[in-house]
Amino acid sequence: MSDPATLAALHRACFAEPWSADAFAALLAAPGTFALQSADGFILARVAAGEAEILSLGVIASARRGGQARALVADAAAQAHRHGATAMFLEVNQHNAAARALYDGLGFREVGRRKGYYRANPPEDALTLRAELPLPAR
Repeated sequence: MSDPATLAALHRACFAEPWSADAFAALLAAPGTFALQSADGFILARVAAGEAEILSLGVIASARRGGQARALVADAAAQAHRHGATAMFLEVNQHNAAARALYDGLGFREVGRRKGYYRANPPEDALTLRAELPLPAR
């Protein structure tokens, strides 16, 4: 079982607008929601009605570009597939080139856009990405 306080601490180390331990606890209490952790990162995902969604993924800055995010996504996709998901979705900032390259390399493709999804000045769009499960072998 994932610890909401640990997940909140990792989220705080990764993002400018961190989620609280209470928020993680509420999400993890929902059916089909699960979290995985690495040494310096985490992924939060859920499975429902044959589809999976990545809710949040983060790796602390000093550990980025070391393969942890790729491993977390692959492991979450495998777990989601074992629980009946045939596709996985996520949103990513249109300007996050590193994340987009990661997801592209794992087989995710753009299927939509959410205008102004990310609060910024000016607001930034999110790309909705989808991959068939299981993910292609590495």
